[in-house]
This record gives sequence, C-alpha cells and structure tokens, in this order.
Amino acid sequence: MHQNCSRREWLLRTAAAVPGAWLAGSPLGRAAAAPALPVAVARCQTYDKGELVATLSKMFDRLGGLGRLVGGKTVGIKINLTGDPSYRLGYAPLGDTHYTHPAVIAATVHLLGRAGARRIRVLESPWATADPVEEVVLRANWEPRDILGAAPNVEFENTNYLGRAKKYARLMVPTGGYIYPGFDLNHSYADCDVFVSLAKMKEHDTAGITLSMKNCFGLTPATIYGSGAGVDEPSALPLGGRDMVHSGYRQPSKSAPPEKDVKSPRDGGYRVPRTVVDLVGARPIHLAIVEGVRTMAGGEGPWIADSTLVSPGVIVAGLNCVNTDAVCMGVMGFDPMADRGTPPFETCDSTLRLAEDAGLGTRDLKRIEVAGTPIVQARFDFAALRRERRANPLRQRG
Repeated sequence: MHQNCSRREWLLRTAAAVPGAWLAGSPLGRAAAAPALPVAVARCQTYDKGELVATLSKMFDRLGGLGRLVGGKTVGIKINLTGDPSYRLGYAPLGDTHYTHPAVIAATVHLLGRAGARRIRVLESPWATADPVEEVVLRANWEPRDILGAAPNVEFENTNYLGRAKKYARLMVPTGGYIYPGFDLNHSYADCDVFVSLAKMKEHDTAGITLSMKNCFGLTPATIYGSGAGVDEPSALPLGGRDMVHSGYRQPSKSAPPEKDVKSPRDGGYRVPRTVVDLVGARPIHLAIVEGVRTMAGGEGPWIADSTLVSPGVIVAGLNCVNTDAVCMGVMGFDPMADRGTPPFETCDSTLRLAEDAGLGTRDLKRIEVAGTPIVQARFDFAALRRERRANPLRQRG
C-alpha cells in the first residue's frame, strides 16, 4: 500500500535501507571515511643546520621513513615566498617572518637526497615576475647555492608562467571541484612523482590560516589566473596577483577550464578556501611540512597591520595535508573543527572542513595519531594573540 511521505522522510527511510549507498556519496559519508594518518610534531628552537637535520630526520622516521616515499623518484617541493622580497616586518629577515626559511628548505632537500630522490625541483610562483627563483631569493638575501648544493640534481623553477615547458599541464579535480573542475599549471606539478608542500605556520587575512594546503594557492600561474592574464590564451609573462581568484571578477584565460558556476558567491572568504581544496584535489600532497620555528602572528605577510614576530619553536609534518593542518591548528591554539564565524574563520569558510567534506582527510584530532611532541606541549597560542589584537586594535594604542 502506497503511503504519502515528505522528501525528508523518504531520505531517512532510504538511508536506513541502504546506509552505505546513501552515505557514501554525501559530505558526511566522505568526512567519516576521510583518511587519518600519523602526524609528527617536534620542538625546534633554532635554524641551526645540525638541529634542523636531526629534528626533521627523526620526524620523517616517525612517519615511516622517506626512502619508501621518494627513492628513485622526482620530487617537487612547493615553498612559500609570498609577496615581493622588499616587504619586511621591521628589520627581521624574511625567513623569520613569512617566507619558508632557507635553512629548512635546504635541510629538507638534503634529507630527500639522502633518502634516494633522483631529482628535486624547488618550486614557487614569485610575485608578478618571470625571473628565475634564484634571482628572487638573492633579493631576499639568501644564497641559492645553499639549497642547490644540499643534494644531487636540485633545481629551481618559477611556476608562475610556462617556464621550461612548451605547454601547460592540465590537472583535473577527481571530485569535480567546488569552484574549478581543473587547472592548467606549470609542467613541474605534473612531472613530479612526489609532491611536497613546505609551508610556514601563519594566519591568513582571507582564509583564516595558511598552512600546507593554503600554500598550494600559489600553484596557479598568474599568466592564466592573474589580474594581467590573457583573455583567450595565457599571457607571455606573469603580471599582477591572483585577484580574479579572490573576487571572481573575471574568468581565467579561455584556454583553461572555466569556473563551474559564475553565479556562485564572489566573496574571497567563500572562493579562496574552495579553490585551495580544488588545487589540493587536483595536485595531491604526498608530504606536508609546516615550519614554525620563527614566524609571524596576525596574517600572512608584513602588509597585514598589527602583525608581530613570534617564535613558536615547532615543526609539524605528515603524509596527509588535512591531518597535518588540523594538528597545526591545535598547536596554534585553534579548534580544527571550527567553521565560519569562529576563530580563525570569522569571515571565511574553513578550508579544513571543505577538504574533509571532499574526502581528502579528517580534521578530527581524536582520529589522528600525533607522533613525537604532544600538541599541548608544542602549543604556541596564536589564538590568544588573535583575541588580544581584536580587543586592542593598533589604531587604539598609544
């Protein structure tokens, strides 16, 4: 006998009858099944080469060792050189504030080489330039040979444009994506067998936090996704920043996959977290490393008012980027289960929640094994500093 019922009642009955089939395709089901892999945490007080190599080596051993991950393979390492090298927080070196520190890059490269990596590419999309990355780091007062000589077969590549290839590589999002179904990227992100995100532990003015996942926002070449990108084809050189991705005021070059829905919100707090998850889906991270030996509180760069130099003295690493960023949030004094309206996501959606909903990894600390230093012992309370800044903004201080 047929009975009338509401759509909600029908869904509940269907779920009870075939729970696996209904749940598996839902965000709730994908979140429940999202991977949970161990994350290593270690205290590290200085950028001394000996301390960094010993600390990172022990962390990688706790994750099962680098040899099985990189032996005989090409490794791409996305570092974070956000903003022009002329932007500084007071007199502090760039690696102490918002750039991934060169000593951490060199130590990581060294250990990858020692583990048998065949080729190592250090990748970044420097602000509005096609200059070699070596030239950019020279302007940051680094010595590029310290990184290039840390292991055999090491090279830099500027991924903000076509670079050494004849065409861009198209990487699609397996789940279909939130904002973009796929991306046209520099060849280095497709050519590598193992992809490493080597990030700085920071807050972010638009996305709340910038850790291993947000570091991948810089994968997008400005020739296609920048304010000066070509309309039909990519521009020859990268011009301007990625304002189009933040605000959605225009589409990428027509040669690349367009947005899925041009009527979706044009708010950066909506678009940036979703674009980051799309990028991480298209170019999965095999090893996430977030260094917070010294960094800044208050934002992603010195252009953020009221930001300050801090010394958390901690490094976090894991084989799943969502798990790793969740542990980082715990170390920073934030709740990784937080969502829009709750610090640090007061004005944006949580990248971690969106990544979890996409099935990329769990953000639930109860499901993540922390190897090494417990979170409570590694904690540096960015959250408390955030509350203090908001209670006493710079403009009100004497």
